[in-house]
Amino acid sequence: MKQDNLSRLRRSIAISYVLMFLALFTVISGIFAYWFARKVTQVNEVEVWLQAQALWIMRNIVIYMILVCFAALWFIPLIFFYWDSAVWVKGCTVTGVIFALIAFLFLLNAWLKGISRFFKNKAVF
Repeated sequence: MKQDNLSRLRRSIAISYVLMFLALFTVISGIFAYWFARKVTQVNEVEVWLQAQALWIMRNIVIYMILVCFAALWFIPLIFFYWDSAVWVKGCTVTGVIFALIAFLFLLNAWLKGISRFFKNKAVF
């Protein structure tokens, strides 16, 4: 593969990692991170460590999206009841906050592990 193609693919992975970090704050950037990483997996004859990095990003973004959706389900009772109207509403809210924190820490850990391996030019799996 030509050097300019490799630098373009490395740039796509780097952009994916930046967007993966921003996905901690807004889910929309996670979709773009997935899209940039998917572009790398579609290229033939790409280096193995770049392919592994792209698959790592895609895998962790999907898991993060599932965790965020699950955490969001726990906040649904807040729409129908006031905050102090029922104890079970507070319980659901606290559970939602805990699951949101788990999702946040999961993606932060995956990002740190992936970005450290990316700078070393190694496969992350």
